[in-house]
Amino acid sequence: MHRASGMLLFLMLPALLWVLQQSFASELQYAQITHNFQHWLFKVVLIVVAGAFFHHFFAGIRHLAMDVHWMTSLQKARFSSRVVLGLVGVSVVIFAWCIW
Repeated sequence: MHRASGMLLFLMLPALLWVLQQSFASELQYAQITHNFQHWLFKVVLIVVAGAFFHHFFAGIRHLAMDVHWMTSLQKARFSSRVVLGLVGVSVVIFAWCIW
């Protein structure tokens, strides 16, 4: 999942940078993009990208902890993976609530 979320973020980066560049182009473009943010499909895509970001962030911290030999036993690794999934779920719900 960590690699898949990283790949999704990498593939979505040009589109996100294009939207950012368009929003800086003019006031009219900014108004159009903020209007597009109100569409449900755009919000769903944004929630998916945010979910990939949150998973990549929290799983990356977990991998760094495992690199310094924390949580290397099977029981601790399973627990930390559940913690990561829980943190991702809570983060996505909070993010979705904020933009909806």
